[in-house]
Amino acid sequence: MRPARALIDLAALRHNYQLARTRHGGRALAVVKANAYGHGAVRCAHALAGLADGFAVAFLEEALELRAAGIRQPILLLEGVFAADELVEVQRHDLWIVVHHDDQIRMIETAALRGPLNVWMKVNSGMNRAGFAPDAVDAAWRRLDDSGKVAAITLMTHFARADEPHVIATAEQIARFDTATRHLPGARSLANSGGVLGWPAAHRDWARPGILLYGADPMPGDGNGLQPVMGLESGIIAMREIETGEPLGYGARFVADRPTRVGLVAMGYADGYPRVVPDGTPVAVDGLRTRLIGRVSMDMLTVDLTDLPAAGLGSRVELWGRNIPVNRVAEAAGTIAYELLCNVKRVRFEYVG
Repeated sequence: MRPARALIDLAALRHNYQLARTRHGGRALAVVKANAYGHGAVRCAHALAGLADGFAVAFLEEALELRAAGIRQPILLLEGVFAADELVEVQRHDLWIVVHHDDQIRMIETAALRGPLNVWMKVNSGMNRAGFAPDAVDAAWRRLDDSGKVAAITLMTHFARADEPHVIATAEQIARFDTATRHLPGARSLANSGGVLGWPAAHRDWARPGILLYGADPMPGDGNGLQPVMGLESGIIAMREIETGEPLGYGARFVADRPTRVGLVAMGYADGYPRVVPDGTPVAVDGLRTRLIGRVSMDMLTVDLTDLPAAGLGSRVELWGRNIPVNRVAEAAGTIAYELLCNVKRVRFEYVG
């Protein structure tokens, strides 16, 4: 069996949720959209079912997968519905919906519903992606309330720069949200992962932790006590020696500057490991740090074993996890941990904890 696997630590997931809930206070929706950021939505939701106040997904199909798997906690659709007929499924499966534009209000106003909906109304406080402008908030809230089809309205917003603690944009968004909603009743939800960890002023009734649940700290320094949930691993499947001046791999990007012992690893960009990382990107072999050398190919990559004489055929290779932070690999790839985690595929998923 090919040794490539993603080892998912569900105990670490629970630890991270509890940390988020404690740091924030109030209640917290565990965000498990995009297949739980690549970790497996059903398995992660089941692992959190005894702890989480509810879950958040992007759209209806993601919620229906969780309901079919027996998840009974509240589930919020962060994008809301795309067509009026989806409201029938929303009610059938007791889902909550975000409303962020006028057409979604119109769908509710004209729908034949068998009972009231639980709605989260999004305020555009400065991200300028989705939500009602501050001067439109009162009118939107009034339409929802007057429809007679809404049981509760939670007011929410989303931060654009919460992972930048020294930038005032988040403080400005909080103030803009508070001003726009000051006369309106109902619960509030402001804090995403960065808001939970770095912005106490955003701690209100509901938090919406996402990436922090999976142990990739969105704040600089990785000092918040999060535990990595995914360990992307494989093994050494072959070895060779190359001499000084010899090239390695596609494009001959790496040329040995000393006699080099090379380990061939069953992991490539078809598995989700980024092709663009440079020579020197850290990996761990049998728990000891070394470096990637040569260009990542579709199914394989190569690592430097020269200073690891005990490493050999079958040695375990960690691409990211407890020894190699996924944020470090993302930085080397010029991207973010979200993308790397969501892109993992083709490997075997194993769950512990």
